[in-house]
Amino acid sequence: MTRYDRKAVSAFDAKTHLSSLIRDVEKGNSYTITRRGRPVARLTPVEPPAAESVRELLEGFHAVRMRVKGTGGIRELIDEGRKR
Repeated sequence: MTRYDRKAVSAFDAKTHLSSLIRDVEKGNSYTITRRGRPVARLTPVEPPAAESVRELLEGFHAVRMRVKGTGGIRELIDEGRKR
């Protein structure tokens, strides 16, 4: 089964076999939980944040920090903001 295939499981069976389903989900499987045959929820793996996205975010913070260089420390900036 590919990581995007979904198996249907009843709410009762999901409750009864939750530990087993979670182990399966950790392996990349997904389940649709049904009640009276109607889909009501999905049990899917959590996607970790992409390392590239985190790296890009940190680089963006660094770029902003370089553009906003001040001559004083944080306390001076806070005090200056209070005067305005």
